[in-house]
Amino acid sequence: MLMVRAVVRPEKTNEILAELNNAGFPAVTKIDVVGRGKQRGVRVGEVLYDEIPKEMLMLVVNDGDKDDVISIISRIGKTGEKGAFGDGKIFVSQVEEAYTISSGEKGL
Repeated sequence: MLMVRAVVRPEKTNEILAELNNAGFPAVTKIDVVGRGKQRGVRVGEVLYDEIPKEMLMLVVNDGDKDDVISIISRIGKTGEKGAFGDGKIFVSQVEEAYTISSGEKGL
């Protein structure tokens, strides 16, 4: 199992969630976050905005589904054809075990 964490623009979130659901990935955790990337924020005149609002989407998938999930998030999360600074980042990490709290069942 793999955990996919995607930090994306808030205006892209609903479309990404809808497409993930349509592709068979309905279980997603969404968290409002703020941060900055390599560009160190955005400067408008004399003001530096270094806490840019984003949303983090987290989902756990089987190893074989990783490429499909990353493709959906990358395609929809991109601004314009080529993308732009601030479109976000995707992180993938190994999940050793998962349990359903209500039943105690192990696995997804």
